[in-house]
Amino acid sequence: MDRILYTASNGATRILEQQSAISNNMANVSTTGFREQLAVYRSVPVVPQAGELPTRVSTVASTPGSRFGQGAMLETGHALDAAIAGQGWFAVQAPDGTEAYTRAGEFAVNQENQLVTHTGLPVLSNDGRPIEIPERGSVTFATDGQISALGAGDNPRDIQMLAQLKLVNPPTEQMLRGDDGLFRLAGGQPAQADESMRIAPGFIEKSNVNPAEAMVAMISNARQFELQMQVIKNASTNEERGNSILSAVG
Repeated sequence: MDRILYTASNGATRILEQQSAISNNMANVSTTGFREQLAVYRSVPVVPQAGELPTRVSTVASTPGSRFGQGAMLETGHALDAAIAGQGWFAVQAPDGTEAYTRAGEFAVNQENQLVTHTGLPVLSNDGRPIEIPERGSVTFATDGQISALGAGDNPRDIQMLAQLKLVNPPTEQMLRGDDGLFRLAGGQPAQADESMRIAPGFIEKSNVNPAEAMVAMISNARQFELQMQVIKNASTNEERGNSILSAVG
């Protein structure tokens, strides 16, 4: 069998992997705080054997990553919405009990009176614990992440200081995306809180995916995949012709 089949099929596999990542980005264009997923592959020369010419090039997958540039800020005016100003993350408690990080600041209060993300994950305070919200309390975020609340019918002078959001800002090269869409430190340990970080109350950060760029990338990948399939088809045709010639000679 012509070895070009293996080279072309390998290239087609890498293209499909990248197309999957791009499709996921397109599906999350409207997801608050979503970070664009990157799937990179690079070409490598195939080392020829004795008597072969160095004409074949294969592909290998590079380490996938994410684009951490900030998305557009959208003012909502909702008291429980917050966006991080600049780089950094909100700390949340993942379903497995570990500490994880997200940029999504669409918060709510669940039935247990805990501050949670829009997916129901508890938001963590500086001491690493879920944040309790008074029943029917009016919540206010300060720019440094301090959370205050005023109970229903309480005097404005009786405002309660509840907790401070845990805001972290580790180096982006240490952040890994999990299958659940949350980010964690590569070593698995909790990140240290960064008291210099600031938030924008009443705002949310939109996805940093550029829909136009993602669409162009999808079209480009589709064309490249067609080229790989054409190479496989040509290799099959050439093999059939070669077999016909050999049969005729024999």
